[in-house]
Amino acid sequence: MKITIISGSHRPHSQSRKVADHIRDTLLDEGICEQAEIFSLENNPLPLWDQGIWEGEEKWETLLAPLRRTLRESDALVIIAPEWHGQVPAGLKNFFLIVGKNEVGHKPALIVTVSSADGGAYPVAELRMSSYKNNRICYIPEQVIIRNVESVLNADPADNNADADSYFRERILWSLQVLRAYADALKPVRDSGITVNDKFGFGM
Repeated sequence: MKITIISGSHRPHSQSRKVADHIRDTLLDEGICEQAEIFSLENNPLPLWDQGIWEGEEKWETLLAPLRRTLRESDALVIIAPEWHGQVPAGLKNFFLIVGKNEVGHKPALIVTVSSADGGAYPVAELRMSSYKNNRICYIPEQVIIRNVESVLNADPADNNADADSYFRERILWSLQVLRAYADALKPVRDSGITVNDKFGFGM
């Protein structure tokens, strides 16, 4: 079982990456999966989508080959999105323009959003509304909204709000266990071949 975590912030040393590291460690320490890998959008490693992707240009094929391989090998995903001006960062939306059904189709994903204050709900709604149609990623009903993120999940307990930190650690663990159950359940769906249909290659 392999789970890939997408850290959706463009910023270096971001709170989203802190959360991603915690999730990776939890997945491995709790034996939820055997492999857990982070793909970070820090410093925008993916250029903006252009027509060359559809035309198979060499520069795109070379850039995307490792990412596509990682995603194809993954059984589930965790999508981490900070809230920027009430929105998902542009780099994360660009990520969903670039990846397709061959990489993430019919694979379960857990949405985790990050806010430095009391926000975090808008990115959940945005991802559920507009990021799945053609790539067929399957967001599970559970989600985690980490509010006041600077005060939780820090390595030094003195930097944490003890009550909030304990709650989020427990909630994240449970949500990842739910994600694993969905990963087990959806693998036979993909293996059945029913999800492959060239006539209906795009969502409605």
